[in-house]
Order: sequence, then C-alpha cells, then structure tokens
Amino acid sequence: VKFGESGGGSVQPGGSLKLACVGSGSIFSYKIGWYRQAPGKERELVAVEETPRGSPKYGDFVKGRFNISRDGARYAMYLHMYNLEPEDTAVYYCDARLGIHSYWGQGTQVIVST
Repeated sequence: VKFGESGGGSVQPGGSLKLACVGSGSIFSYKIGWYRQAPGKERELVAVEETPRGSPKYGDFVKGRFNISRDGARYAMYLHMYNLEPEDTAVYYCDARLGIHSYWGQGTQVIVST
C-alpha cells in the first residue's frame, strides 16, 4: 500500500486546514502518524496513533488545536488543524506503519502567514 498527503495550502493566522493521508488500499491494520518539518528544523511529531485505530498522542505544541480522525471506507486518515499559527508553517508528512515497515508520503506544504 502506498500513502500520499493532500490538503496543504496557505492560510492566515487563526485559520484552519484539513490534511488527508490516503492509502492505495485498506489502512485498517496500519498505525498512522503525522509529522512535520519546518525549514532548518528537525522533523517532529504532530500526532500519532498509539496503536492502529487507537488513541492519539500529540506533540506538545498542539495544545488542543489539532485532532486526527479516520475514514476507513476512503482509506484515509485526516489531520484537522485549527487556530493555526505562523509557527505551524512546515511540510506535513504522514507515516503509516505495519509491523517493522514504515511508509512515508511525499508531504504537503502548509504556510500560515498574513
């Protein structure tokens, strides 16, 4: 199964975006997470399921502004982002894990700016 992200774009501070991580097949058994990388910074955790379809763990910076959800019928995991800040500007990646295998998407750019 391959995975790809979509939904990035440019928004003003305080705005919202919904990112999608879509698989080419069923995502039922995958543990899926979102990560981001800003220019000049290391990749960091945004949100990750602790087990497939399980409770999510969020990065400290999220502070209740983001949440994740699944749509199994669409082979999709969504990252819902609210009250975006300029510091959220980054390329966002999804990572789907099955056992020891990890599948990364190509990333989607999010820009938060006036």
